[in-house]
Amino acid sequence: MKRSLAIGVLAALILALSSVAFASTQSLQDWASKIKAECGGTTITVAFASHPSTEAFKRMTPEFERLTGIKVNWDVMEETYLKNKQLMDFTGSSRLYDVLMVDGFWMSEYAPKKVVAPLKPFLEGASTPGWFDYDDIVPAYRNGIGAYKGVVYGIPTAGETRFVGYRKDLFDKYGKTPPKTMAEMLELARFFNGKEPGLYGIAMRAQRGIHFASGWMTLMYNFGGGFLDQETWKPTMTDPKTVESLKFFVDLLKNAPPDVTTYTHEEAVSAFMAGKTAMWFDATALVPWITDPSKSKVHNKVGFVPPPTGPGGEAGALAGWNMSIAANSRHKDAAWAFIVYMTSRLKAKDYVMNGGVPTRTSVYEDPELVAKNPSYPVQLKALAAADALVSRGVAWIPPTPKLGKVLDRVGYYGNRALMGEISPEEACQKAQAELEDIMK
Repeated sequence: MKRSLAIGVLAALILALSSVAFASTQSLQDWASKIKAECGGTTITVAFASHPSTEAFKRMTPEFERLTGIKVNWDVMEETYLKNKQLMDFTGSSRLYDVLMVDGFWMSEYAPKKVVAPLKPFLEGASTPGWFDYDDIVPAYRNGIGAYKGVVYGIPTAGETRFVGYRKDLFDKYGKTPPKTMAEMLELARFFNGKEPGLYGIAMRAQRGIHFASGWMTLMYNFGGGFLDQETWKPTMTDPKTVESLKFFVDLLKNAPPDVTTYTHEEAVSAFMAGKTAMWFDATALVPWITDPSKSKVHNKVGFVPPPTGPGGEAGALAGWNMSIAANSRHKDAAWAFIVYMTSRLKAKDYVMNGGVPTRTSVYEDPELVAKNPSYPVQLKALAAADALVSRGVAWIPPTPKLGKVLDRVGYYGNRALMGEISPEEACQKAQAELEDIMK
C-alpha cells in the first residue's frame, strides 16, 4: 500500500513537472506566434562587443529566428570601437542599429543624450511574457547598471562584482581563516608575504592610470570614501575617508609582488593562478580562468569570500553589460522581442550553458550550475554587498560623462603614491586640484 502510494505521488510529481515544462513551451510558442505575426520578415541589426556573452547569444540566434521570423544581422567588434560606432550611428542618424550592447559605464552618457530608449513602456507592454521575469535579475545589476536616475534603459546581460579568492591549502596549513574585514585582509596579506619562497600576500590591479583607480575603487567605498560627491559632483579626494582608503590600499599592496605597479586585471589574476600570492581581490568574471586546470596551477586549491567590510560598512564593485534599444531604431518592437528572448529567465540557463555570464538570481541558485561553478553562492553575497552601496544612493561607477578623465588622473597620482614618489595625502591633494578643474 505504501509502495503504491509512493509510486502514485511520484507519478503525480512527474506529471506536474511535465505540465509546467509544457506550459512554458506553450507560452513560448504562443508568444513567438504573436511576434511572428507582427514582426515576421523584419531584419534587425545588433551592435555588440567581442565577448563570451555575445558568442552565447549568437549560438541562440537560429532558434530565435526560426520561432519569430525575425532576421538578425550581427555587427561584432572590439570594445574599443563599439562605443564610437554606436555614437556615430546615433549622431549621423543613419539608423543602422536596433539593439545595442551598452557598457554600464556608458549609461550616464547614453541616457541623457537619448542614444537609447527608455524600456518601461516595453517592460509593461503586452508583448512581454511572464517568463521574461524582470524581477529575477539580480537587484544590483537591475538598479546599478541597467538604470539611470531610476529609469530603466538596459537589460543586464553580463556582469561582475569583485570578491576575494584565497589559497585554501595555505590557509589550512597555517591555521588561518579568510578575511571578513579590511583589517583582517591586511593582517593576512602581511602574514603570508614572504612566508614561503616566492610567495606574496595579495594580487590586485594597480597599473598607473585607470587600472589603479579601478583597483582602488575595489575597496574605497568600504571606507566610506569616494572620488566625487554624486549629488553635487564636487571632488572629494581630500575627504579623510578617501585619504584613509588610499593609505590602506598602498599598505595592502606593499605585500603584493614587486611588479604590482604594472598590473591590470590580467597580470593580477595570472600571479594568483601561478601560485605567487595567497590572496587575490578582483572580478568574479575571472573565476573560470582560476578554476581551469589548463590555465591555473591552483585550480583545485581556491576558495572565495565576499568583499570584506570596512569602516564604511558593506560595499561591492559593480560593472557589466546591457542590451538596449537604439532610440533611432526603425524596428523597436522586433528589437524588444530579441531582447526578451535572449535575456529572459526562461532562456537564462541555456544562455549560461552556452558560455554566457549570469545576471539572474535563478541562475546563481541553479543546483546544476552551482556544481559547475561553486563560487556562485559567494558571488550572490558579493552582489548583495554591491546592492548595499546602490541602496545608499551611490553608484560604484560614478555616472558622469567625465568619468574617464577622472579615473585617469586619480589613478595617476595613486600609482605615484604606491611607487613612493609622493605620500598618499599628497596624491589626494594633487588629484583634488585636477578634478576640480575637470569637473568645472
